[in-house]
Amino acid sequence: MGCCQSLLLSQSQPEKSPTQHLQQQQQQHPPPSVGPEPLTGVAPPFTEFSFSDLKAATNNFSSEFIVSESGEKAPNVVYKGRLQNRSWIAVKKFTKIAWPDPKQFAEEASSVGNLRHRRLANLIGYCCEGDERLLVAEYMPNDTLAKHLFHWENQTIEWAMRLRVALYIAEALDYCSSGGHPLYHDLNAYRVLFDEDGDPRLSCFGLMKNSRDGKSYSTNLAYTPPEYLKNGRVTPESNIYSFGTVILDLLSGKHIPPSHALDMIREKNINLLTDSHLEGKFSTEEATVVVNLVSKCLQYEPRDRPNTKDLIATLAPLHSKTDVPSYLMLGIPKHDEAPSTPQRPLSPMGEACSRMDLTAIHQILVATHYKDDEGTNELSFQEWTQQMRDMLEARKRGDFAFRDKDFKTAIDCYSQFINVGTMVSPTVFARRSLCYLLCDQPDPALRDAMQAQCVFPDWPTAFYMQSVALAKLDMHKDAADMLNEATTLEEKKQRGTRGS
Repeated sequence: MGCCQSLLLSQSQPEKSPTQHLQQQQQQHPPPSVGPEPLTGVAPPFTEFSFSDLKAATNNFSSEFIVSESGEKAPNVVYKGRLQNRSWIAVKKFTKIAWPDPKQFAEEASSVGNLRHRRLANLIGYCCEGDERLLVAEYMPNDTLAKHLFHWENQTIEWAMRLRVALYIAEALDYCSSGGHPLYHDLNAYRVLFDEDGDPRLSCFGLMKNSRDGKSYSTNLAYTPPEYLKNGRVTPESNIYSFGTVILDLLSGKHIPPSHALDMIREKNINLLTDSHLEGKFSTEEATVVVNLVSKCLQYEPRDRPNTKDLIATLAPLHSKTDVPSYLMLGIPKHDEAPSTPQRPLSPMGEACSRMDLTAIHQILVATHYKDDEGTNELSFQEWTQQMRDMLEARKRGDFAFRDKDFKTAIDCYSQFINVGTMVSPTVFARRSLCYLLCDQPDPALRDAMQAQCVFPDWPTAFYMQSVALAKLDMHKDAADMLNEATTLEEKKQRGTRGS
């Protein structure tokens, strides 16, 4: 809960403000522009993560954080996680023996990590400590194509969206091919993910095999390219065959073995190939174009299949409803549309934070004084006699300045208290955090609020102050999440007080 675990684990590193850390991640160095529009938006640059940071981000690789389709039974489990800067990530954890050579793993990961494209769920990092081998990618919150096609609950994917998926994945493959990565391992509907806007993206994890000597295809042999069955080799043309099976999934809404599909195409049974859940709401002309493309992609001889640019040239003219966001066509809420305040009554502190009313927060912190600090420090007699007098005098001067709204002086005095380090006070961190906010310095304000949480992990005030600082940094979704966490903790605290 909250930000403190990763912060504690990174304290040995040179101190950076939260947004400096975020901005450092957002300085991108993409390869030369090839293919269709390499990148829109911001993707963090490729970096090396410590195992401890990823362990903290995934709550010690908790089973509750698993997002692999096969859960814990998957050979290489994928977890979602949350970094110190509040951004979500996907973490693929390989088995111990998958990549015995750390140098080879790091080199292959770094090569894939150089790719940056809006059609990819980009690889943003890796970890290679001891026997641990992990990949870190952008997290896609809206499930897989397989889930939306085969296990949908409210509505099936409309025809125009299916064509959009096909085009976007073709663009991703074309970019990878042009960028020096023509091989994609085990392309299927589970490798297509939907981002916060509902746009389809191709998982970067398929650009590396599951192990150094592992198989390139783990799906049913009926869907595997013929040349791979013959000699175990994967070629760029193998990607096209697999892409054909994905288009077949989009067309039919179910798993149809390619050989069976080709028989149906030869017999011109297009209506039988098309998903009945579409209820006829599609263009027969467009369906004919798609069926013909499937037929070309599934050719037995690799040389007879189209290339990635041919795929785009065929699919781009079919792309319609370009002004309609993908999340509307999928029938899902936009992922970042979260309530700005919790859906429950707020305490005075919660109300003040939701309104960004720094004056009201100041009044509450003055009135609360230090009653929440009880039990956070245990000092020896020697520590009391040698250092406490000066420390408490600095804090007292800070309290007077804080009360009198001389916030710059309060920052200086509280900093003297904090820098001695003998006594740690969450209230001082919270007060200095507010001082920074009132001096228009949200970065150190967020850092202090996070430190207050580290000292007192379940203290609602620490979460409330993080919420305000995040909102000041225009991280409104994270601010709303933090406000919800603060409210929940405060309700839990009040129930405990009433119970006692």
